[in-house]
Amino acid sequence: MSDVQEQNLANSKMAELLKDKNAANMPKVGDLVEGKIISISKNEIYLDIDGLTTGVIRGREIYDESEDSDKLKIGDIASATVVDLENENGYMELSFREAGHQKAWGRLEKLYKSGELVESRVTDANKGGLMIKIGNVMGFLPVSQLTTEHYPRIEGGDKSKILSHLKSFVNQNLRTKIIDLNEKEEKLIVSEKAAWDEKQKAAVSKFKIGDRVNGVITGVVDFGAFVEFDNNLEGLVHISELAWQRIDDPRDIVKVGDKVEAEIIEIDDTKISLSLKKLQADPWSQVEKKYKIGQKIKAKVLKVNPFGVFVELDQDIHGLVHISELSDKKVANPQDLIKIGETYEFVILTIEPKEHRLGLSLKQATEKKEKVEKKAKPEKEEKPEVTETTETKEETKTE
Repeated sequence: MSDVQEQNLANSKMAELLKDKNAANMPKVGDLVEGKIISISKNEIYLDIDGLTTGVIRGREIYDESEDSDKLKIGDIASATVVDLENENGYMELSFREAGHQKAWGRLEKLYKSGELVESRVTDANKGGLMIKIGNVMGFLPVSQLTTEHYPRIEGGDKSKILSHLKSFVNQNLRTKIIDLNEKEEKLIVSEKAAWDEKQKAAVSKFKIGDRVNGVITGVVDFGAFVEFDNNLEGLVHISELAWQRIDDPRDIVKVGDKVEAEIIEIDDTKISLSLKKLQADPWSQVEKKYKIGQKIKAKVLKVNPFGVFVELDQDIHGLVHISELSDKKVANPQDLIKIGETYEFVILTIEPKEHRLGLSLKQATEKKEKVEKKAKPEKEEKPEVTETTETKEETKTE
């Protein structure tokens, strides 16, 4: 009997079994079946299903997210999902893709629930983070979930430089932890920071709020500065904790390589927040000894906002001139009256040490100045009017 005749006979048996609804062990569409590989080509793989029939996996159905089918050879046992009981050629239509998807996501689910760390292969990058693969499943690693070592600390936040930095990780393996998983939406989110945090918990546990640490500035960004201390631990000094005065750019206060002493003000799991200003005397505690309400003082303009002007009374004390205190007339743009970097005379209106606020007025200083100048000007001397007196008249008559 020829091979073709044998195949036709097998297919005929399959057809008979299909007619018998009560046939034992009859697979259904969606079932996972096992079979021995009898033929492999680029676009088709044939399986012998328990001597019952021949199954075929074709085209895109060969792709397997679990990677189990990547190294299959003739004689191996493979699992596949039934897509159709009989195709146009009489074979059972199977899919590695469907079976692989189930197995791959089942493994990911176990990793997610256990919190086990896993290698993620970086395949590409965009401005939001890194595209990764675990096995053949695509996922995403947000830039916010990178470790401080890999986080793009680009001065000025240049987007092209940030993207260039992220692309440098393509084809690298990163140690990650799955933080979000949804098979239906095919969503896989991983975190490098969470994986790093697992190792840091023991190191962080020996510190408490209020401890002082000595470290080195390792990075300066728009929102603050990173400080490395105690054998690769790293904490963040937020811009508001760098100094007591108002700061627009952390780079005006610290730079990479500076050695600093800081105080731990918060520990959130393995996230450490530090403060430099906590170790400095609060200049606002003595502000009422230096300045008084009603006092006229010269101050330099630091910054202009739509609601007013920030000025520097001294290195530590800054104040605000509200737009309503710039002039008696309506002011549309504060920069029509004052210039950044210039020094003007103001009157102190309010002092609030606890809130670190001090209010000033330009218009009151101007009004007082005008009054003083007006008072200092000598009045014009009026010539006395010459009136004819009785004596004058008499003299005239005598003449």
